Amino acid sequence: MDVARPAHVLVPPTHVAIIMDGNGRWARARGLPRTAGHRRGADAVRRTVRAAGELGIGYLTLYGFSSENWKRPADEVDDLMKLLRIYLRGEIADLHRNNVRLRVIGNRQRLAPDIISLIDHAEQQTAANSGLTLVIALNYGGRDEITEAVRALVERVVAGRLSCAAIGEGEIAASLTTAGIPDPDLIIRTSGEKRLSNFLLWQSAYSELLFLDVLWPDFAKADLEHAITEFHRRDRRYGAVAG
Repeated sequence: MDVARPAHVLVPPTHVAIIMDGNGRWARARGLPRTAGHRRGADAVRRTVRAAGELGIGYLTLYGFSSENWKRPADEVDDLMKLLRIYLRGEIADLHRNNVRLRVIGNRQRLAPDIISLIDHAEQQTAANSGLTLVIALNYGGRDEITEAVRALVERVVAGRLSCAAIGEGEIAASLTTAGIPDPDLIIRTSGEKRLSNFLLWQSAYSELLFLDVLWPDFAKADLEHAITEFHRRDRRYGAVAG
């Protein structure tokens, strides 16, 4: 049975997506190496996942590693991959206990075989969980995702399994790595930068965008609550005229 929320409690968005930005600047401001910022950023991930569950958010998508991040120095990429391994080995049991389902989107082909195996295991272990769905975008790029979806649809047309006339938004959405995940209601970017950086380009067509000055390692539950409050101030018309 659903429990009624007090009148003063705002209903959270179904899907919140976050571009986690500012690890390097957080570290630089403290005279620390960038790797220290990434490690503190991992702490912020744990806090945010816990807060999202407590606030009743249905889907939380985190931009963990973009397809462009391979251009960073090799030692920084290696450290990020080490942190990913630590997270997948050490946090999945806790996510499972808390009824969190994990889903990873993005191109896995460039990831190390052991990381792919850890992802597969984590997804299988948490597949039946019915609480928060945590979506992590790894080696993900919005343009790459759309390109792959178009390629898959063209292959179906060439094979005679699909007609060009039958291709619509639904068919495209079903061919994306986010198939089955609702589009984000709210996209948050930390650190004060104001761009999407190739993140969920198709899915963000009607998302509310919120840019926060807080650096990702400092992101806390209060910042997520502030974002939800701001979300409810927006007038979401989806192209229509306000009533």
